[in-house]
Amino acid sequence: MPKGTANTELIKKPYSKTPYTPEEMQELTLCLDPKTGPIYFMQNFMKIQHPTKGEMPFTPYDFQNLLVDNYHQYRFSINMLPRQTGKTTCAAGYLLWYAMFVPDSTILIAAHKHTGSSEIMTRVRYAYEGVPNHIRAGVVEYNKGSVQFDNGSRIVATTTTENTGRGMSLSLIYLDEFAFVPSRIAKEFWTSLSPTLATGGKCIITSTPNSDDDTFANIWSQACNTLDHKGDEQELGTNGFKAFKVHWKEHPDRNDEWATEERGRIGEERFRREHECEFIIYDETLIDSLVLIDMKGIEPIERMGQVRWYKKPTKDNIYCIALDPSTGTGGDFAAITVFELPTMEQVAEWQNNKAPIEQQMKTMRQILNEIRDTGCDEIYWTVENNAIGEAALVVIRETGEEKFPGMFCSEPKRAPGPRKSRKGFHTTNRNKVETCLEVKRWIESNKLKIKSKNLVRELKTFVSRGNSFSAKPGETDDLVMSMIINARLIKYVATFDEGVYDSVTLSLGDYDDDEGGDEALPILML
Repeated sequence: MPKGTANTELIKKPYSKTPYTPEEMQELTLCLDPKTGPIYFMQNFMKIQHPTKGEMPFTPYDFQNLLVDNYHQYRFSINMLPRQTGKTTCAAGYLLWYAMFVPDSTILIAAHKHTGSSEIMTRVRYAYEGVPNHIRAGVVEYNKGSVQFDNGSRIVATTTTENTGRGMSLSLIYLDEFAFVPSRIAKEFWTSLSPTLATGGKCIITSTPNSDDDTFANIWSQACNTLDHKGDEQELGTNGFKAFKVHWKEHPDRNDEWATEERGRIGEERFRREHECEFIIYDETLIDSLVLIDMKGIEPIERMGQVRWYKKPTKDNIYCIALDPSTGTGGDFAAITVFELPTMEQVAEWQNNKAPIEQQMKTMRQILNEIRDTGCDEIYWTVENNAIGEAALVVIRETGEEKFPGMFCSEPKRAPGPRKSRKGFHTTNRNKVETCLEVKRWIESNKLKIKSKNLVRELKTFVSRGNSFSAKPGETDDLVMSMIINARLIKYVATFDEGVYDSVTLSLGDYDDDEGGDEALPILML
């Protein structure tokens, strides 16, 4: 033991009487200190299991002392740290101290995976078992997922779900790797957690970064905004959180030589995310994550109902408009995207999950009229004709195709035969994947220019799944799919317009030799 006498049992019996020497009383008093207690406890009584050196006393680095201080001094703290910098060890030590020295506390550990929460609890139990009896509290319950002490405090570990912590009176909640909790779950969980925090609960969040548009990133951004409404500097962010960030160079065992070797092992992208703490997406997204990190989108310059316009159309350009229809019953969104040629810029978009098919086609017609009214006479539009798309074709026929400005485009038949071609564009897995990879090349070579924040947000969760691409579970990809249909329309227009053809055609010169080009594409069986 660092101090005190060796334990004869792994856990201390509850409500047991313990004799104290004057020295032990002084040590206990120092552990109880409301300002320095956690650091003193961890430096003097905490043991850890080093992966190569085995059991050893915990000797925190300077940045770990600052991290624990951030945990302790602020009611709300958000902490961004590189991989393997001891954040789990620091969390385990602080949570153990809090449970033993703040009576009647309920502490919840929530991690994005069960293995994460279990690992923290394992370290809590390991640390507890090494603490001498005159310091540690007695144990009433001692399980893999929970520990309850005789002072009324308990620690519970679980995974993060929409309902985690709901109905519990929490004194402290620790969120581990919160950036990697699925976006929909993170949003619902954070909403359900707010009432608990509003009544006095303490919250600690730690994670390496992932997407710059997830719940963790939003909390971090607000925590870093330390200007009040008058523009004066304040200690906490606008959301009341204290932000704390660690750089890999602060670890005493890491230097430039280590960084060079680590980059060679895991690649530049992962190094920047896991060690430089940059918001680079973890998943295998269609668009390279280093490109996505620079894609921000802009605010619309004008709104026409629910249509968002990012650029005013002009009579001298060509416009392509595509609809990805939906049932309009509150599930999937219907989405329309508008792109300008030959600039390849996004001009407008619309999405709605409650508009019936008639309203979807009415919106399409309004957009077409808006562009026609500029004097433009080169307007091309289409709809996806899969499933509900058949209903869109019915509405077009009943309304009269001639009442929709521009040319309603349909793909030519690929094979000869008597079968009559259907109006619109039909999506198959093959042409979807082919067009996805085409769009990837356009965006990464800066030919296709995305303006919409919503579309950028969907691209950040549009990932490789099986032999295709789609949104991550719980996310949406309707604007992306409208853009994919629009890309097929643009390629169709390019077959008879030389200017458009030159805009969409890529050459080897469009790629940086260092980027890897097509070698970076996922392997897909078409």
